[in-house]
Amino acid sequence: MHPFSITSAPGDNYLSVHIRTRGDWTSRLRTVFSEACRPPAEGESGLLRADLSRGITDSNARFPKLLIDGPYGAPAQDYREYDVLLLIGLGIGATPLISIVKDVLNHIQPGGSVGGAEPGGTGKAKKRQFMTKRAYFYWVTREEGSFEWFRGVMNEVAEKDKDQVIELHNHCSSVYQEGDARSALIVMLQELQHAKKGVDILSGTSVKTHFARPNWRSVFKRVAVNHENQRVGVFYCGEPVLVPQLRQLSADFTHKTNTKFEFHKENF
Repeated sequence: MHPFSITSAPGDNYLSVHIRTRGDWTSRLRTVFSEACRPPAEGESGLLRADLSRGITDSNARFPKLLIDGPYGAPAQDYREYDVLLLIGLGIGATPLISIVKDVLNHIQPGGSVGGAEPGGTGKAKKRQFMTKRAYFYWVTREEGSFEWFRGVMNEVAEKDKDQVIELHNHCSSVYQEGDARSALIVMLQELQHAKKGVDILSGTSVKTHFARPNWRSVFKRVAVNHENQRVGVFYCGEPVLVPQLRQLSADFTHKTNTKFEFHKENF
């Protein structure tokens, strides 16, 4: 199975798919698109972009035929029904959650409120009203280079989300946690770079990278304190290793607080 994820939001006027290059088949697929796509612009990530609307006609396009089947149900499909979203991605598992982050971003109204109908829509469809008012996104990866995948999204959130409706947290688990002497130098360099240019040295965005894995109990406690009497949709995508802990924390904080956590998972 190859990890393919649609990362564009329902309201976007384009389709974006993230495919991890691993093995002969995906490497060959990347080569095919590399030969046909325009190169990434300076300062952008290395993502390949195909745009038939920019001087490329159907007759001379060199792209392979793509067949899309579905839609199929997914654990995260009902995220719009929750007041608050806690999105947790492990490694490449962050890709499906990026689509949700972008959808929340598309629904941010002037003044920082969130909601309404689809961007550009008629506003008549109320059966799927957008309920989400706050989103927390935690991404944990071992590879520093992974942050390049979603650099554009991170920068877009920082630019458009002036009232910080979406809270982004990047964690690099291959580096010792803050406070450990072995990571002191990189932390110092990170602080200097961020203070001088407002850019994180690992992610290349304004989102500061944390070292080591998050303290998940502290994360749940903070969300519960900030959102009393609200429903929190906890959406996890990644390897199964975190599922038991996150499911138990969702149950614990639902019983101990007046915030209701509902856990959904997708193994990736």
